Amino acid sequence: MAWFRRSKASIETVPQRKETPDGMWSKCDGCGEIIHRKQLELQFFTCIKCNYHFRIGSKEYLTILVDEGSFKEMDRKMRSTDMLDFKDTKQYRDRIKDSIRKTGLNDAVRTGLGKINGIEVVVGAMDFSFIGGSMGSVVGEKVARAIDKARKSKRPLIIVSSSGGARMMEGALSLMQLAKTSARLAQLSDAEIPYISVMTDPTTGGVTASYAMLGDINIAEPGALIGFAGPRVIKQTIGKDLPEGFQRAEFQLEHGFVDMVVHRKEMKETITKLLRLIWE
Repeated sequence: MAWFRRSKASIETVPQRKETPDGMWSKCDGCGEIIHRKQLELQFFTCIKCNYHFRIGSKEYLTILVDEGSFKEMDRKMRSTDMLDFKDTKQYRDRIKDSIRKTGLNDAVRTGLGKINGIEVVVGAMDFSFIGGSMGSVVGEKVARAIDKARKSKRPLIIVSSSGGARMMEGALSLMQLAKTSARLAQLSDAEIPYISVMTDPTTGGVTASYAMLGDINIAEPGALIGFAGPRVIKQTIGKDLPEGFQRAEFQLEHGFVDMVVHRKEMKETITKLLRLIWE
């Protein structure tokens, strides 16, 4: 029999760990640095240590680019339909519903009217979180309508691309959007209204093969993957090692595919200077 008894519960020697709320910290994919969410926002979602540019949504990019309170969205209610009754790992109509529920978007691009440092523009921003930023019928139609709006209202056009390419679930209908958007941009060019294309990571496939590369000025963010087919597919096709940095923004600048590589925190001021030079 024990010669003493505890009158209180056992003393805890290890303090309880406070749980960190989800989403407060992010790990940099470039250098592994752990960054607080608030600090990341203040740095325009870029790493202060290695300059890595995080992928951000259309809402965040429009907040960075467009004057506060000036953005008025167009064609917000447009949604894709499963016209081919397509199914891969899941039914396409279910994939659309899930993406709408998760992202709060109706498709992979936001378009609208806004101001950039007081300059009236038509602006579009793609969102990679919606089925990989793929371009289906709705994305193509919204971009085409944005181009028409720029032409009719005589406002410069700015499109921020982030995409895996044409949406395979819509087959040839998605490929038709390449011709449609390219033809509309030709009309915009004939009207002598400037179009600035901003390419973020990644900008690939049919989007690169159409409106992303057809800007009067093509701007890329540092380190952005820009190309048609991805490096892995190209390497497998040609059976050779690719140059270091192949298809990254700096490589594309060196080879003449883009005009400028601009840090995200300098993007708004750079576009403003360009517009004042070529438009005002």
